[in-house]
Amino acid sequence: MFILNAEAVRRTCFLKRVFKKLMNLYEVGKKIEAIQLSLRDISNRREYLGIKNIGEGRSHSAQNQMPQDLRRSSPHAEEHVVVGLEKEAEELVEQLIRGGDQRRRVISLVGMGGIGKTTLAKKVYNHTQVVECFPDCRVWAYVSQDCRPRDVYMQIIKQVCTSTKEQVEMVEKLQEHELGDFLHEHLKEKRYLIVLDDVWSRRDWDCLAKVSSNDPDCLGNVFPDGDNGSRLLLTTRDKDVALHADARSTPQEMRLLSKEKSWDLFCRKAFLDHVDADRYPPYLVQLGPEMVGKCNGLPLAIVVLGGLLSRNKSHTEWTKVRDNINAYLANEGSQTGVMTVLNLSYIDLPSYLKPCFLHLSLFPKDYVISTRKLFLLWIAEGFVPSAEQAEQQSMKVTAEVYLNELINRNLIQVVRMSVNARVVECRVHDLMRELAIRKAKEQNFFRTQDIADPLSSSTSNSSLFSSKCRRQSIYSDMERYASVEHNTPYLWSLLFFNLGHQICRISQLDFIGKCFKVLRVLDLEGVEVESLPSIVGTLIHLRYLGLRHTGLKLLPLSIGNLRSLQTLDVNNLQQVPNVIWKIQNMRYLYMEGKKDDIPLKIDTLENLQVLSGITFKQWIQNNSSKLTCLWKLKLEGRYELVEGVEFWKSIAKLRVLKSLYLKASEESSVPSLAMDSCLSLSKLDIKGHMQKLSETFQFPQNLSQLTLDSCRLDCDPMPILEKLPKLLTLRLRAESYLGTEMHVSANGFPQLKVLQLFELSKVIKLNIENGAIPWLMQLHCPVSTTISGVDKLSNLVEVKIVNNSRSPSLLPWLTFLISLQSSKYHLYWDGSW
Repeated sequence: MFILNAEAVRRTCFLKRVFKKLMNLYEVGKKIEAIQLSLRDISNRREYLGIKNIGEGRSHSAQNQMPQDLRRSSPHAEEHVVVGLEKEAEELVEQLIRGGDQRRRVISLVGMGGIGKTTLAKKVYNHTQVVECFPDCRVWAYVSQDCRPRDVYMQIIKQVCTSTKEQVEMVEKLQEHELGDFLHEHLKEKRYLIVLDDVWSRRDWDCLAKVSSNDPDCLGNVFPDGDNGSRLLLTTRDKDVALHADARSTPQEMRLLSKEKSWDLFCRKAFLDHVDADRYPPYLVQLGPEMVGKCNGLPLAIVVLGGLLSRNKSHTEWTKVRDNINAYLANEGSQTGVMTVLNLSYIDLPSYLKPCFLHLSLFPKDYVISTRKLFLLWIAEGFVPSAEQAEQQSMKVTAEVYLNELINRNLIQVVRMSVNARVVECRVHDLMRELAIRKAKEQNFFRTQDIADPLSSSTSNSSLFSSKCRRQSIYSDMERYASVEHNTPYLWSLLFFNLGHQICRISQLDFIGKCFKVLRVLDLEGVEVESLPSIVGTLIHLRYLGLRHTGLKLLPLSIGNLRSLQTLDVNNLQQVPNVIWKIQNMRYLYMEGKKDDIPLKIDTLENLQVLSGITFKQWIQNNSSKLTCLWKLKLEGRYELVEGVEFWKSIAKLRVLKSLYLKASEESSVPSLAMDSCLSLSKLDIKGHMQKLSETFQFPQNLSQLTLDSCRLDCDPMPILEKLPKLLTLRLRAESYLGTEMHVSANGFPQLKVLQLFELSKVIKLNIENGAIPWLMQLHCPVSTTISGVDKLSNLVEVKIVNNSRSPSLLPWLTFLISLQSSKYHLYWDGSW
């Protein structure tokens, strides 16, 4: 019995101990949770207040706070010297005060750092008509890269409210969302103008306006829409921010100054008494334009340069600045230096865009960059994430998205766009390129000494290149570069530019295969070579091989060993060895102008996306059904060597084909179309003689772009083409039609937006019936062609007249357009008088 009682007591005590232990653990857990919540709250407050740990280095935000504070704008500090913004100011004032839309609108000024957005906003903010239009509520708030909604709200409240000390203290105690509600209530009965200067991201706008990300049409809760003509004016470097803030308003994009305006602004800053600038010594006027030219029209750079030179007008000082202009413009010791301002744009880039921007530093100054080539280089470098097999095209699409983001952020300038508004060529502003070079050096992307200048002799050959560099961009001649001691065994990318026209011997190219075993990108564009050494085949890591405009006639058999190669870009070859089929990773194969017609096996390239330059005969000898990723195809040569039905069946097997270019040789002709089953095809280019234009039903059903070139058609193509339901762009070029008249019937071309007629020397008249081409926006035509019905095209905004004759007759066109009494047309003259 005693033993049983003792056991029972022991069990009871054990259970009590376990229960008590569990209770203690529960209490400890609750206390830990409370402490974690307190720590989280302290951390949030600390981050909000900008408090850092003792000994902690300056954060990303803190590092930029000083330049942001110095750049903090005020409408009262208006620039007295403003050049080149008169027209922009007039247009902006018109949008603010006389817009027919009484709804609250957001108007945006967009442009790169230092281009004058804030200057223009100040000019308009203080404009007499704007002051009169918004007499009771006109507010200026500075946002900055470190956007804090509470601070912005307080800036606005202090300007719109007349409050006692007690009321101010009460407002300052409100939470952020309460401040937003307070501001909404105060503004909802007012006609207001609020300038938000320096907005950096869509998220910043959403936070300020309290816009729901799930409702993009919501105009925000903080800034009410009283249907009384209220306006917000944003300045931003990112076009996406402007479009996000108000999709109905067209952003006003700032432009760089012309040479004349740049010189005017410089003189007003450098020669403070601008009117008497002629009395200064001639050498100053000689050195000035050279330095101003290096600013490339960027107002901030011109103002900094002019202010610097205004202090000392000696020839020695001006020559010193000219020889070191980039260092003076950067002015690293000053937080208001040009590079400091531009650097904010780099800091704001997301991580996936930074290497793309740094890569632009490899291109020469003022170099016009082909976007096609740029996309392929980015892909080869690994900047674009890999896509799944089913989404192979998305890599190039993603690269284009990256480019457009950099353009919208005003880090890249557009040089030329295609007819469907896609960027074809671009360039980088000199100062942006200088920023990219500096950042690339900091990030070990490449080193500035890795760029060879043929005119520079300051660096010895033995020390020209760092052993740590991964990318080299060569501007010097091949002989000099070949003589350098190459101590860069881990080089990934080697690009050549501006190498002239010296013929390179094979021995000069051998060093590439010997010294750079892990090379991924090799671009020899512009280097004249008679043949490529077989040692190139040892570069098994090579992803991109650019041989365009090299004069190369043959490729070595060893090229088949490049199993990692994704892009081969070459033109005007006499013969291609039948080893391409071994390169299983090939995605982009360009071989335009190839002269041979020997068999070329390519149907093993299941990853191939772009194939350009293969002949009709070579194509038909392959099984096209295996090319499941091919979305762009260009065929050329003699079509009669293949059987028509078999050919079109091979095209129909390409289920993802979007773009097709058929180019028949002069002694050949383009086949009659049978493409009704090509459901994915949206772009078709045909160059060469056609016996007869195919019927409408034989064209691809989803065709949106069509180009006919040198087709020499006898019958008017319009009655057939006008029935294509989804056609957006039509180009008829180079004697594609040999008749004298063309006619578009009512309801013809229901979706067409662009019509271009080039080099149709025999066409003298185009008749457009009422109701035809209702959405036409752009019309290009020869000066010799009379068009009836243009006045009925209500959406037409651009007319470009092309003159190819020696006796232009532009007067009838001018008389006609003037008679329309409309200012909506943009008239362009292309030709010589």
